[in-house]
Amino acid sequence: MIRNMKDSCIDWIGRIPETWSVHRLGEFFTERREKVNDIDFPPLSVTKKGIVQQLETAAKSNDNENRKKVVSGDFVINSRSDRKQSCGLSLNTGSVSLINTVLTPRNIHPIYSSYLLNNYGFAEEYFRWGHGIVMDLWTTNWREMSNIPLPVPPTEEQHLIVSVLNTKTSQIDQLIALQEQQIEKLKEYKQSVISKAVTKGLDPNVPMKDSGIEWIGKIPINWKISRLRYLGQTRSGISNLKPDQFGFGYPFLSYKNVYNNWNVDTKYDDLVNSTEESRERFSIQRGDIFFTGSSETIEELGLSSVALQNWEKAVFNGFCIRLRPNNLDTCNPEYSKFYYRSQACRAYLSAYDNSITRTNLSQSTLKNMPVVIPPMHEQKFISAYLEIFCAKIDKLIDLKYLKIKKYGDYKKTLIYEYVTGKREVHD
Repeated sequence: MIRNMKDSCIDWIGRIPETWSVHRLGEFFTERREKVNDIDFPPLSVTKKGIVQQLETAAKSNDNENRKKVVSGDFVINSRSDRKQSCGLSLNTGSVSLINTVLTPRNIHPIYSSYLLNNYGFAEEYFRWGHGIVMDLWTTNWREMSNIPLPVPPTEEQHLIVSVLNTKTSQIDQLIALQEQQIEKLKEYKQSVISKAVTKGLDPNVPMKDSGIEWIGKIPINWKISRLRYLGQTRSGISNLKPDQFGFGYPFLSYKNVYNNWNVDTKYDDLVNSTEESRERFSIQRGDIFFTGSSETIEELGLSSVALQNWEKAVFNGFCIRLRPNNLDTCNPEYSKFYYRSQACRAYLSAYDNSITRTNLSQSTLKNMPVVIPPMHEQKFISAYLEIFCAKIDKLIDLKYLKIKKYGDYKKTLIYEYVTGKREVHD
């Protein structure tokens, strides 16, 4: 049986069932504005995955007494336009920063309201009702959002929709979690093969010797160990740049470029108005190895990216450290790409965690890193093998990410269709 529909007069919703009504958001929520401290009320983070215990990477404020109280069952939404769909129903009592709006549901099923407000359609409408000068500073306050019209089904139907969505979204989340687990296993397998190749070689029958380094173990008898300081010269990147120097000028190797890429991506369109002296001092040549020298966590510190070609007139970020090898005849760039992202290097940084601050990797610590050096012909052979192997693994990983996106898109569509009445609960 096809149920009768009517025009909701709301652009992002369209037609709704005749038995549903349209109300202003403020009729079903009250704003919680009580200010508390983050000692009595533990800090919470408002993320795209919901409301969670405050993340280690979250920006911290010294104003610990000036936070908003959150009670379990409240819906919290970040009012900034650059935090779209950072919201959710809190399962914990705690506190959030003042940039967030805390809502207490009333006369509406709390979980239904969470499904209704935590979807892309509402997110766009929510920010349309906001105000500001530029989008990054665009916010929506309670006075504005309280007037947003919402589709509201009868109470009994709200319960049915929640029951159906809880079941279906849980099933989708399980499928996503399975893909994520498989991705992690593939990444671990990839890393284990890389680490074995760059510390043991590809010939299982070659004679071995003790490297003298606990986390490296035995290495082929004709390989060498050297401290990184003897392989080249280190330098920190360009600093003291002003905001108005970015967006035009000459190529700029950003922190993000190094962090995200095993080899430098010269197609990045980051630009900076650098001087000729800076372009000479902070230049980028084939074989240069860049390390992230600043980070919130040890896991993100010292990640490397290798330049596989000269990058004319480019300079690199001040939060990165460049190693320029003395001789490319002993440091093959294609091999370096794999070696410096291997578990052997990560193990060194973890072992020396006490000598590394939470925000900085010193050049002296980096230069003390032990490096395994195979003969040049083996470096080339190993890098060629790993290039093919990693391409196959990365393709499998990409396919799984594609599945995750499809599951996620289906979940969003499912929620939207149920909370706007496009799909009946018995479907």
